[in-house]
Amino acid sequence: MNPEKAAESIREKAPRFGQAKGRRTYLEEYRRVQKAILMKDALTKGIEAANAQEREALADPEYKALLTELQDAIEVEETLKWELESHRLDIEIWRTRQASARLQIKSHE
Repeated sequence: MNPEKAAESIREKAPRFGQAKGRRTYLEEYRRVQKAILMKDALTKGIEAANAQEREALADPEYKALLTELQDAIEVEETLKWELESHRLDIEIWRTRQASARLQIKSHE
């Protein structure tokens, strides 16, 4: 186990994780904007009741496409998050082994 490689992997993946998290957050916020736009479109088509507008918005292909984008963004973010966590754990395991080795050496002195 090489802690330097693990740390380097963290440094390399951190910007991608930040971008993925930003994308996910944007899509989560934009989902509400898209729903409002689609509800407004339903109103212009003569659908007066808010619950009917909402139903139309949620069933719209544009809204469904946005949800697919959000799903993809969450997948990328979570994958990177756990890759980063794995590298952090590699470093912690290495540190623990080094501490144990030092204790063993001291116990034999």
